[in-house]
Amino acid sequence: MKAEKQEELSFEEAMVRLEGIVAKLESGDVPLETAIDLFQEGMRLSQLCGGKLEQVESKIELLVESEQGFQKKTFVAANEDKGE
Repeated sequence: MKAEKQEELSFEEAMVRLEGIVAKLESGDVPLETAIDLFQEGMRLSQLCGGKLEQVESKIELLVESEQGFQKKTFVAANEDKGE
């Protein structure tokens, strides 16, 4: 799968493809050259998925109840929230 085609994949499609690659690599039934190619494709897919997750995180807004009603707050991962 070429890089330009990977950019067109949805997150879900990329994850399914990545899971298939992992299964093939874990089986050990692929020649070394093929395993290297699969590993490289898997790394590209992993980066693509990571990038898509970052894009989604940046768009998520939580509604936080305040004294004046509701206000929008930028998404902060649970481990990053400092109790604001």
